[in-house]
Amino acid sequence: MIAWLKGRPQLIGQHFILVVHGVGYGVEVGTSTAQRLGSLEEAELFIHTHVREDQLSLFGFGTYREKEVFELLLDVSGVGPRIALTIIDRGAESLVQAVQTADVKYFTSIPRVGTKLAQKIIIELKGKLGSLQELSLGPRSQLEQDLVAALQSLGFDEAEIYQVLPELPKESSELKVLLKQAMKLLGKPR
Repeated sequence: MIAWLKGRPQLIGQHFILVVHGVGYGVEVGTSTAQRLGSLEEAELFIHTHVREDQLSLFGFGTYREKEVFELLLDVSGVGPRIALTIIDRGAESLVQAVQTADVKYFTSIPRVGTKLAQKIIIELKGKLGSLQELSLGPRSQLEQDLVAALQSLGFDEAEIYQVLPELPKESSELKVLLKQAMKLLGKPR
């Protein structure tokens, strides 16, 4: 299973290709992701490998959180990978907000999503997502964004980083202090 790719992005017509060491991987990405990555020299994508009896497809996401929410959407009966990709392309946080507020119109504005499917998505995801605080979709302050970036540059896994963020003291406002504490919680030597 392919879980992550890093390479040179190419947009050929409607097809997004990520060239990794001379091999071109056809990756299905959302419109906003394709536009964001199309002009970069190098791009990284978290990959969901979707296997069917007659097809193997790769779906790419700019963040691990987007991939996780995409996979939650796939668990909803009636939501296939292309619909889930279109939904997640609007942003993971806006999706969570729509589920929490039971915003049926948010989902029905997406092609091929009717009222019944929108209601089903809301009902099935509401319990899985919990409150926005419980989900902790991402850093909310600039300090947390800097902390996540610093930890990733040191080689820590994004999913592990987001697990320790709630454990860090809220009163600390220095990146250096938070970085040391996060590294201790992640169990890595300095």
